[in-house]
Amino acid sequence: MTSIQANPSDQSDDHGHDDHEHGHDPNLAHHFESLEQQLDSGKLGMWLFLATEILFFGGLFAAYAVLRARNPEVFSYASHYLDTMMGGINTCVLILSSLTMALAVRFAQQGRKAALIICLWLTMGGAVGFLVIKYFEYSHKIHDHLVWGGTFYEPVDEAQRLLLATPGVELDAPLIDGPKEANASEARSIALSQIVNQPEEPASSIKTAILGPAGLSAGPAAAEAAIETKESDGHSAAGHLGDPEMPVGTHLFFGIYFCMTGLHGIHVIIGMGVIGWLIWRSHRGEFGPKYFTPVDLGGLYWHIVDLIWIFLFPLFYLIH
Repeated sequence: MTSIQANPSDQSDDHGHDDHEHGHDPNLAHHFESLEQQLDSGKLGMWLFLATEILFFGGLFAAYAVLRARNPEVFSYASHYLDTMMGGINTCVLILSSLTMALAVRFAQQGRKAALIICLWLTMGGAVGFLVIKYFEYSHKIHDHLVWGGTFYEPVDEAQRLLLATPGVELDAPLIDGPKEANASEARSIALSQIVNQPEEPASSIKTAILGPAGLSAGPAAAEAAIETKESDGHSAAGHLGDPEMPVGTHLFFGIYFCMTGLHGIHVIIGMGVIGWLIWRSHRGEFGPKYFTPVDLGGLYWHIVDLIWIFLFPLFYLIH
């Protein structure tokens, strides 16, 4: 009795796949027919995602337009506190990083591994440089209380030093029981009320209306300027409060500034993660003329991040 030998080429593996499928490109997902189809589908998906990003930032740009239209004097005044030089350097850094990212895509298509890795590292360096410059910008503004909301008008000072700097006020002990840090806001409110000849009000955890986020009126603004000048000889941590030309609602500019530039910075950090992942895969030699989809899609994301900053820079830094 003769045994029938099964042809090895007809055998299937445990998953039911024929042997000829073992030559399948590992970079090709099972639901695509070819790498070209996979690339086109990936690009379509990325463009749809970028469209949602444009809609997201579009709402913020609309908010910016409304605030600026209603408060043109605020935006013209507050933009002088931004460092145009640092903003311009950041713009150049991102434009150069877009160039290196585009070159990375080209080198991936040509299979030039070393050049691809170098360009990806240069792009990563541009992202790091952008964030470092932004850190110095943010730290300077926070130090000078150029921030959003009521904190813009209320520098954190010790209560005793604040009140002793006010003419006609002499205290031998803290006005309010509790830590000095907790008394700073109350002390400033009472000092202002004495300067503008307003009756004192009992200590309260609720901020007084004259220091609310709606802005400073003419009288309290002059009082605030006097306090800032006396307590530090014009070099206080919030010297902007001593400017008699400061319009009401100046904090609105810095509110939208930190919102839009901060969210853009988050997108830069996400882009750094994507670039780091591409560098890791590039070192493994996973990209070449036949497969470069991740590099191409990562490049599209990075270009949209750069494009958003190109709009942010003139809208905030070049108003004046």
